[in-house]
Amino acid sequence: MRKRGRLRGGSTCGAEAMGIKINDITQGDCVKLLEGLDEPIADLIFADPPFNIGYKYDVYEDRKAYDEYHAWTERWMRACVERALKRTGSMWVAIGDEYAAEVKLIGDKLGLHLRNWVIWHYTFGQNTRKKFARSHAHLFYWVRDPAAFTFNDKAVRVFSDRQREYHDRRASRAGKIPDDSWWEFPRVCGTFDERVQFHPCQMPESVLSRIIRASSSCGDVVFDPFAGSGTTLAAAKRLGRDWAGTELSAEYVRGARRRLQEVEPLAATGAPAWTEPHVRELQWLYAEAGVRTDLLYEHPHLLESFTDMFNWRLANAGVDDRYGPQDVWDRLETLRKEARLARIRVHAAEPTTGPPRTLREPLFATIRAER
Repeated sequence: MRKRGRLRGGSTCGAEAMGIKINDITQGDCVKLLEGLDEPIADLIFADPPFNIGYKYDVYEDRKAYDEYHAWTERWMRACVERALKRTGSMWVAIGDEYAAEVKLIGDKLGLHLRNWVIWHYTFGQNTRKKFARSHAHLFYWVRDPAAFTFNDKAVRVFSDRQREYHDRRASRAGKIPDDSWWEFPRVCGTFDERVQFHPCQMPESVLSRIIRASSSCGDVVFDPFAGSGTTLAAAKRLGRDWAGTELSAEYVRGARRRLQEVEPLAATGAPAWTEPHVRELQWLYAEAGVRTDLLYEHPHLLESFTDMFNWRLANAGVDDRYGPQDVWDRLETLRKEARLARIRVHAAEPTTGPPRTLREPLFATIRAER
């Protein structure tokens, strides 16, 4: 059954009629555009609003009085919840220290049910002189109905401590759901390949991918009221979701649309194709899983578990085919030699040079023998 409010192909619904377009960014004030909706459209809302700390945006003044900013925050959150969010939907909000408590209380006031208060601890924190350097942001995760919501646990699983630290074969092969403190994702700095040049503030796509994989399913609608650099929408498109965004700045809309035109969905090709989207997903999983390649080499049961996690992520994005452990190992070894794998912070530095390593042959015979 097609979900209420869904827009496919050339069909239209209340969202299209009032200006918000599915699989596009609508330029304008998010509150006014949302108030024009006659039915909810979003299975998942992610909002990364201005933090009111003096960022230099194109047309928005990010230095408001406390009461003005607080009232505006409640207006846009209310519009999202009451006009856009489906009854079975989820809502995430990113915010800084200054207004985290206020955002939490507004969510409570609007009748949302808090599932997690996630702390995203990032590397490359801003330099400070008279206080400890800030290196975190708050990610609030709510649902409208605590008895009916989407949470795809397999699509976000990582190695448990028993797997990662002790390589314990008794540990669940499925790994574990990540904790509510996320340390795996660095802030997007100016020199990063992912960085866009048209917007001053950009979330890592890997953070949004974890949220979208967990809180929506392939074909659902992901909505971002502050589209900005387009990261939420790019991640949604890559993962096979429909998407929609609003953005006050016409310049940011043009830049985000250009970015979105270059996004290739994971499901555009099957496995084992190793297109760039598949390689990027493998790199992200490697950083999140926290086990070095030499340990995957030494413990084939960990490699088998890692491969399962990778295939679950692809399936969540609509990829039907599966990669085998040998396919995954060969690609990891190539990325290691090219120095394209993240440093695993919970262990010693990952070697990036040296002679190629050959997996013990045959891999499947080794795995069967160790069971």
